[in-house]
Amino acid sequence: MAAATDHDQKAGFARPLSISESVHEQIYQRIMSLEILPGARIPIDQLARELNVSQTPVRDALTRLEREGLVRKAHLIGYSAAPQLTPKEFDDLYRFRLMLEPESARQACLRLTPEKLERLENAAADMEKGEQPVSRNSRYSRFARADAHFHDEILKVADNEFARQALNDRHIHLHIFRLMFHSRVTQEALEEHERLLAAFRAGDADAAYHAMHDHIERSRDRLAAAFE
Repeated sequence: MAAATDHDQKAGFARPLSISESVHEQIYQRIMSLEILPGARIPIDQLARELNVSQTPVRDALTRLEREGLVRKAHLIGYSAAPQLTPKEFDDLYRFRLMLEPESARQACLRLTPEKLERLENAAADMEKGEQPVSRNSRYSRFARADAHFHDEILKVADNEFARQALNDRHIHLHIFRLMFHSRVTQEALEEHERLLAAFRAGDADAAYHAMHDHIERSRDRLAAAFE
């Protein structure tokens, strides 16, 4: 198995991932890129052979992915990739986001300090910077993590743990990004995030509300084609 690395921002060098971290990353990328299809069984022994590792780090990775909502475990059956959202779940999810996230953006704007704004700026910048992804799979999986982090940082600044937990418990962004794999996601989302940041910089809470509302609506429209 090829050595993997993770960029240490403080030290300024790439450090090797542990075997467990590397296995988790590779299975994560397979799931997010639909190489492992939603609902497909994930045989531990076969995956261990493909990744040239023992079954232990594969089991550890699948346990972690189960906590993250991307893998399910059934008695006597084993692990499988979580099913994709149904059209009804997709519609319910976006109506829920439209109720929750625009107001959270407004509240975040009202609570911004220079330090908190810097955190949001850094989280947004991470979607464009960092180490160059080595493949299309890693590009999308990395963007998924960075996007989820950016939205979570806004919810942190809004200081409503109930809202934040409600979104995190559903692993919303991870499931959405499996839909996004073949869509025109990255550039449009980055432009929408920049409009949201502009509202934060201006201290315009109403503009932040509308920028987030617009972003979520556009995201929904981009992904609706996945159900056609």
